[in-house]
Amino acid sequence: MKLMGQQVVGVKTDKSGQQTFRAVDPASGKQIPPDFSAATFGAIELAVQGAENAFDHYRQISYQSRAAFLMRIGSQLESNGKHIVSRAQRETGLPKARLENELNRTVNQFRLFSSLVKTGSWLEIEIEQSHPLREPQPKPDLRRRMIGLGPVAVFGASNFPLAFSVPGGDTASALAAGCTVVAKGHPAHPGTSELAAQAILLAMAESNVPEGTFSLIQGPDYNIGRALVSHPSIKAVAFTGSHQGGRALFNLAMSREEPIPVYAEMGSTNPMFMLPKILENDYELLASRFVQSLTLGVGQFCTNPGLIVAIDSPALENFIATSIRFLDMQAEGIMLHSGIKQNYQCRLSRWRDLPSTHVLFDKKGETDACAVNPAFFQVSSKSWLENPLYKEEVFGPAGLVVACGSIEELFEVARQLPGQLTASLHGAEDDLSRFRDLVPILERKAGRILCNDFPTGVEVCSPMVHGGPYPASTDSRSTSVGPLAIRRFLRPVCYQNFHLDILPDDLR
Repeated sequence: MKLMGQQVVGVKTDKSGQQTFRAVDPASGKQIPPDFSAATFGAIELAVQGAENAFDHYRQISYQSRAAFLMRIGSQLESNGKHIVSRAQRETGLPKARLENELNRTVNQFRLFSSLVKTGSWLEIEIEQSHPLREPQPKPDLRRRMIGLGPVAVFGASNFPLAFSVPGGDTASALAAGCTVVAKGHPAHPGTSELAAQAILLAMAESNVPEGTFSLIQGPDYNIGRALVSHPSIKAVAFTGSHQGGRALFNLAMSREEPIPVYAEMGSTNPMFMLPKILENDYELLASRFVQSLTLGVGQFCTNPGLIVAIDSPALENFIATSIRFLDMQAEGIMLHSGIKQNYQCRLSRWRDLPSTHVLFDKKGETDACAVNPAFFQVSSKSWLENPLYKEEVFGPAGLVVACGSIEELFEVARQLPGQLTASLHGAEDDLSRFRDLVPILERKAGRILCNDFPTGVEVCSPMVHGGPYPASTDSRSTSVGPLAIRRFLRPVCYQNFHLDILPDDLR
């Protein structure tokens, strides 16, 4: 595989844009060749028109052929994994083992959706035959199945350059649904995106899929994403990233003459409720596991636990002191790019400047371009309830303890939580019985609720939900992980009194 710095439009490449950009090594701040051509509006038009032209052909190929195509994408990613992982290391600063695991997850996502397509269960077929003699009026023959929405715009995430990016779960589930895809690569890792796109092109060449089924466009200009979402042929958007970015795309999609669904996963503080008895008995183990989860990936997972809610007590003080000890052992970490670091530092400054914030741990002295240290703060439940800044996600290794004066205050914090991807309960047996009324509250707040576990690590399987009420995501009915993710790109069609000769094979 050789990087060309080009747009991948159908089975062609495009390097007509005069504006160029490069990836940047987050550890040194140095640019990484080659130059990448930024997409022109002409290239965007070609990519979207190609997706529109290919859609009806692609969605009507046999499910066996579609499943085989998805399997071939996984195989091409796997066989070219060495080159992809090597480039991703340079562009993200992530360790090789982490990227190899992410590549394996990405490959398995395509295999999972390949297996799902073959079952046909995603069609959700319902058939009710006619009753012409029914009184007072005949009953028609009614049959229903799901079909793909149309061309989908997929926005690559910065924190998962594979599993939530160009070859990620959004692309896999959209292709599985019979939709064509135009992917917008994240400008922080353009080489990784292009290599992944090349693997998909190789799978297209091996499969009976039309030109235009998949395209990749790249560039650092926000106008590229706006043009993509605004195009009338795009019928859905998938996005993983910041609340600001996701909300901007959502607003744009709603302002179109034809509004379209935007499935934006925009982050979470992932609150953990530490109940009294378990804090008293196991504060050291809880502190150790909390710090590991908080700092995993330099706090750049959307599931890092950034919020601890507990009743003020000597046990909570012991937990805090132990957490500080473990945090002090952490080496500084390299964030993915300078924009994430700047945003992290800005949000920390907003917390520090509030008089109600008690700084628990805030080591300075980062040296490398994108290096940061973890931070740890405490506020009272009264301050947390009154100030919306404390409810916002800080994307990075920052934790906030909300110390509650009573059980009633703890429940009020739970009721006032904004939407979350995850919420966790940590309690001994007595705690869980005593605080069981927290569960129905948290059901309304999060897509995944954990008991005596930590939220980092998302198992790709059928029961998994990776989504939640706003602002965690723009549609709480969906998930971006697991087989259920295919539903985002499907819609139902009912066929009434159809002649068998023209009825789709699925419904005969």
